Amino acid sequence: MNIRCLLLSLLAFSAATAQKNPYLLVGTYTSGKSEGIYVYQFDTKNADNNLISVAKTSNPSYLAIAPNKKTVYAVNENADTTDSVVGGAVTAFSFTAADGKLTALDKQLSGGTNPCYVATDKTGKWVFAGNYSSGTLAVFPVKPNGSINVASQVIAHAGIGANLDRQEGPHVHATVVSPDNKFLFVPNLGVDKIFIYQLNKATGKLTPTAEKTANSKPGSGPRHFEFAPNGQYAYLMEELTGTVVVYKYNNGKLTKQQRLNALPKDFTGAIGSADIHVSPDGKFLYCSNRGDANTITIFSINQQNGKLTVVGTQSTLGKTPRNFNFDPTGSYLLVANQQSDNIVIFKIDKKTGLLSDTGKRIEVPNPVCIKWIY
Repeated sequence: MNIRCLLLSLLAFSAATAQKNPYLLVGTYTSGKSEGIYVYQFDTKNADNNLISVAKTSNPSYLAIAPNKKTVYAVNENADTTDSVVGGAVTAFSFTAADGKLTALDKQLSGGTNPCYVATDKTGKWVFAGNYSSGTLAVFPVKPNGSINVASQVIAHAGIGANLDRQEGPHVHATVVSPDNKFLFVPNLGVDKIFIYQLNKATGKLTPTAEKTANSKPGSGPRHFEFAPNGQYAYLMEELTGTVVVYKYNNGKLTKQQRLNALPKDFTGAIGSADIHVSPDGKFLYCSNRGDANTITIFSINQQNGKLTVVGTQSTLGKTPRNFNFDPTGSYLLVANQQSDNIVIFKIDKKTGLLSDTGKRIEVPNPVCIKWIY
């Protein structure tokens, strides 16, 4: 009897601790052959993958996963006209881990046109969307089932930048919650500023901090923003100049430490830098360069001061690397090549940070966002 109980206990423990392959969610533009959000299962041992489901929705160019991993939020990057209202939308989907399927719960107007970014706070009670074309951001209360109410607050930015071809008005490009869940950081490509708001976690209301903004160099175009895992440093990708800014972070304040090029000094092609991420171990920073570069730049991070040193550049083996992300083990880096209709999977050397092609691809139309559920 004791042996039987022991065996049953061991089997139960084994089943509970077995490593299940994570789900890979891919947001896309649906102007071509794409139908919406693609869900894959990804084998972290060998980078194999298989398509599980597709959720049909218009231009889900950026995704956010709720903290409980039961809800997925997608922007619908559009400028639709509905009666007298012009704007994009945010759609909430329930996610079923048992079968990897997304089911639409509801959709709300995004508070502006062409929303390009969505995020949740750490509690999952609030969703934030950034609208590129209108230069606005919106706050959405989350219902108990994960769906969202109409926006409780919409904030409009104003101004222009030095590059009048791209900065003719404000362009919100991200809504990033601080690690302590007290602040929201909003890079605005059109006016060369990161707007900083204090978050009331009880009401979801955003209030400008005393500093209000962290200013970028005129014409640089702040785009994406990422905190280091230790929460002490933050990194900004500037799209129009292909530059990265290093900040020391403390209680809602950003102090600039360094600004350096993500592209070679002799680079003369079109610049269009996009995404930026710190490796899970906090040792390396990666950023994607579109335009004529089509590369990932790799930096080592000084663990004493957060500053960066370029250690390598990797071709993305495709065109227009908009977004990229690490797999949950930190062993692979997956790059979404928007105009090549594929995701290229690289192996990460955890000692050097350098990338090598695994030879494996995910063929998916117009991929622009990569997220994980595990």
